[in-house]
Amino acid sequence: MDVGAMSSVEQWRAKKASHPPLGAVLFNLGGRKVTDAGISDEISRIAAEFRAVPVVILADTDDLGQILRALECGARGYIPTSVGIDVCVEAIGLAVAGGIFVPASSVLAMRHLLDTGGRETPTLTGMFTIRQAEVAQALRRGKANKIIAYELNLRESTVKVHIRNIMKKLKATNRTEVAYKINDLFPPEVNSSSAV
Repeated sequence: MDVGAMSSVEQWRAKKASHPPLGAVLFNLGGRKVTDAGISDEISRIAAEFRAVPVVILADTDDLGQILRALECGARGYIPTSVGIDVCVEAIGLAVAGGIFVPASSVLAMRHLLDTGGRETPTLTGMFTIRQAEVAQALRRGKANKIIAYELNLRESTVKVHIRNIMKKLKATNRTEVAYKINDLFPPEVNSSSAV
């Protein structure tokens, strides 16, 4: 797969004559969200302009609402940055083949909503994705990244990404503060039912 990095669609337009036809467009949102001002419109414009070419979103969040909004805007896939490069390449390949890629964590979150009949109780999964809730529970118990990775069958680098996202959501500066805030916001008797 040949990859050409462009900082904007305008840069692509200026250089497209010197590049082969596109197989897919990977639009990197980074820390921005699909619901941020103008982002949905930009995704819709790109999907309309490159109609025959699948547009796949790469973003730091795997929030179900963000993913659904991206798909509504015409994206053919949504890849969280917490996945490995091999998954990213396969997800783009799936979009090129005509499929739509969404992260498994989002499908599991949807299943959780269906199982609870859409009624959300104040649990960790109400604030975090299911994977983030699992990592948060492990942090609450004082487990090291390596142990969390082993127990949840994740890479240690993925655990670090989840911890960074948890810290952002809680506005915490370190692991101890995360554990304190989780205990404060979600008493242990409420959390015991939210561990997945």
